[in-house]
Amino acid sequence: MHNIKELKIWNKAIELAVEVYELTSRFASDEKFGLISQTRRCAVSISSNISEGAGRNSAGEFKQFLGIANGSSYELQTQLIIANKLGFLEIEETDKILDKIDEI
Repeated sequence: MHNIKELKIWNKAIELAVEVYELTSRFASDEKFGLISQTRRCAVSISSNISEGAGRNSAGEFKQFLGIANGSSYELQTQLIIANKLGFLEIEETDKILDKIDEI
């Protein structure tokens, strides 16, 4: 088992989730149950799966949950690109957060 608070990847994922919440708070209110909800769920899923994997008893299980977190990061990238194309995010802020996802 790992101490999640000491994992750089987990800390970066937490920061990412907070930033996604801040960015999506500016989306159109009619997206509350659409893109906002989906985007936030993906962002939280990344850190949650890292955390769950860290609490497992084997390296194989940890690796499995890292894979799930990676899948959520790809889903999040897609949703942020859609948000940009819909005009909810500027290209600069989209690129900035996509770079943060790549770091994770």
